[in-house]
Amino acid sequence: MDVLRIILLILHFVGLAMLFGGFLVQQKAIAAGEGTVLPIMWRGALTQIVTGILLVATIQIGDLADLNNVKLGVKLLIAIVITVLVFVYRKKTPAPSWALWTVGGLTFANIVIAVAWR
Repeated sequence: MDVLRIILLILHFVGLAMLFGGFLVQQKAIAAGEGTVLPIMWRGALTQIVTGILLVATIQIGDLADLNNVKLGVKLLIAIVITVLVFVYRKKTPAPSWALWTVGGLTFANIVIAVAWR
């Protein structure tokens, strides 16, 4: 079970890199009002949700730790909002700047929650 958890955690980080990286590489385009939701961002958002849920499941099944369900609920809610925004604006060119900034901000907020909230 521990090997599965480690693989899922690595894939979760890959999804984070896909989502946040897609946002970061187009800062100039977003500022100019020409940003788009890149296909890699959509895949990253889906990867984050799927691996996050599977991570929680493997930890609960293996009884590896006490989980903070409030924290996990907040992170899941943020991930759902990110995924909905990415899905809705993935075919709009250009995507509204506010949507892209929201995706980037919420992704960063999820990182902070994961690291700082005990």
